[in-house]
Amino acid sequence: LGSVVIARHRAQSAADLAALSAAGALVSGYQIACGRAISVATAMRATVTDCAVDGLDTIVTVAVDAGVPGWRASARARAGPGEPAT
Repeated sequence: LGSVVIARHRAQSAADLAALSAAGALVSGYQIACGRAISVATAMRATVTDCAVDGLDTIVTVAVDAGVPGWRASARARAGPGEPAT
């Protein structure tokens, strides 16, 4: 059970960093941004299962092996410019 929890945390970290990386590259286009997300996730031993753009936000979903045969952990993260301060 512990390895599954650790895998879930690894998946969330990979999704967060991949989404931030993609958001930073979005000005270069969708393909470059999602390519950046894939590179970051791969470096973290995760697989991007979905990469989408919603306006100026990127949404990245990743999966990682949970260390238990047949189990994978997944996570989704969204990144983009923040809301203006009021």
